[in-house]
Amino acid sequence: MIELSHIEKRFGDSVILKDISLTIPEGTVTALVGPSGGGKSTLLRCINLLEIPTAGTIRIGEVSTTFQPGKKTTWQDIQKIRRQTGMVFQNFQLFPHRTAIENVMEGLTTVLRWPADKARARAVELLTKVGMAHKINAWPSTLSGGQQQRVAIARALAPSPRVLLCDEPTSALDPELAAEVVDVLGKLANEGTTMVMATHDLRLASKIATSVVFLEAGNIVETGPSRTIFGAPQQERTKQFISTLNAGHSYDI
Repeated sequence: MIELSHIEKRFGDSVILKDISLTIPEGTVTALVGPSGGGKSTLLRCINLLEIPTAGTIRIGEVSTTFQPGKKTTWQDIQKIRRQTGMVFQNFQLFPHRTAIENVMEGLTTVLRWPADKARARAVELLTKVGMAHKINAWPSTLSGGQQQRVAIARALAPSPRVLLCDEPTSALDPELAAEVVDVLGKLANEGTTMVMATHDLRLASKIATSVVFLEAGNIVETGPSRTIFGAPQQERTKQFISTLNAGHSYDI
């Protein structure tokens, strides 16, 4: 389980996240949606401490860390949280000088000190899971965006994180390539992978999310089951936002 309690994030005098509290059960998929600048990517990056919260508490499983203004978070506390998470970025961020399989193996061999044969077996298993077994020795520059993102998902899953965090995983892709990634994430969701994703992609959120959190101006406006948020939101601001996303699109919600 992931618990965020009274999370606040400031950049100077700007308050980006305001008293955010959420509970995310294991085995569920939570989509963070909302207008640009609403705080969804910042909240996602706070979960694995790519951004250090100004205040509040994060608990992932049995590991928790509390943040206070003016108090420096130790590297040990940061690593305790990060070891529970895997991160998928908008722009893939594969190592260009490593093949697909070497990208997946890298963290296992250099951070976790796995022997190469064990890391290779894990990498092959995951690349097969995401439909990239035929490209294990390919360089990132030879792969499509959708293929690169699937390798990035395999890399994030390699150390068996408690939660997979996805920051706009389809926004850099055209619709056809995005569909490949949606299918892979949907498969992981069906297998019970705990995921939190910040996304503008309504198709992605509506297809695989268990619950949806609508953020605006650093506040949670509404949260609930995805079918409720997309089909019958309770807050007027949520209704306005969902209607703009639905305009001109037909999604299976």
